[in-house]
This record gives sequence, structure tokens and C-alpha cells, in this order.
Amino acid sequence: MIKTLIIMLIAVSAGTIGDILLAKGMKEMGDISAMNLRGILEAAVRALSNPKLITGTVMLAVFFFLWLAVLSWEDLSVALPMQALNYVLVAFLSQYFLGEVVSPLRWAGTILVCVGVMMITRSSAG
Repeated sequence: MIKTLIIMLIAVSAGTIGDILLAKGMKEMGDISAMNLRGILEAAVRALSNPKLITGTVMLAVFFFLWLAVLSWEDLSVALPMQALNYVLVAFLSQYFLGEVVSPLRWAGTILVCVGVMMITRSSAG
């Protein structure tokens, strides 16, 4: 169980950093939802040379391969709830790096998720 916790902590951290970098990189690129095909292709070329987007993608790849490793030895019903710890990290880091406002209601939901994760994790130890 300790091995799972350590690898999942590293994986979730990598995934969260990847998500934050992708969000920051895409905010810098601007809204692509109203672009025509040429605009989308130009945005794709810019994305392929954006260090934040490249690093974010690499971090998400690290998460993915660590996740595959965990799934090779741990029950999905134990491992998957541990991914929910991503919500806590995203809430903290989004405030700091993206300037987002996290409401008290969102924090309450995040705490409930953490309590659920602890309950599921403890149930597997017995």
C-alpha cells in the first residue's frame, strides 16, 4: 500500500502540474473556439512550439505511465479514488498560478472528496 501511495502522489503531482501548464499555455494562446480551420491549424503549430504546452504534455505522459504501473498491482477501486487528490492540488495551484478564485463551496466539496479518498484508502488496509 505504501508503494501505491508514493507512486500515486508522484503521478497526481505530475498530472496536476501538467494540467496547470496546459491551462496557462492555452490561456496565453487565446480562445480558439471561434477560429476557422486555418486559425486552428496556426494555433496547433504555435502549440507545438509553446514550452508550457510541451512540458504540460510531458507531465501528463508521466502521470499516464505511472498510472499504468499502479494499475498493474493495485485494485482499481483503491487506485482511482486516489486520483481525486488532484482536485486539492488543482484548487491550490489554480489560485496561485492562474489567479483563479476558489469559492468556499468549492473548498467544501474538495474537503468532502478528500474525506472520501481517506475512507476508501483505509478500507483497503483492512
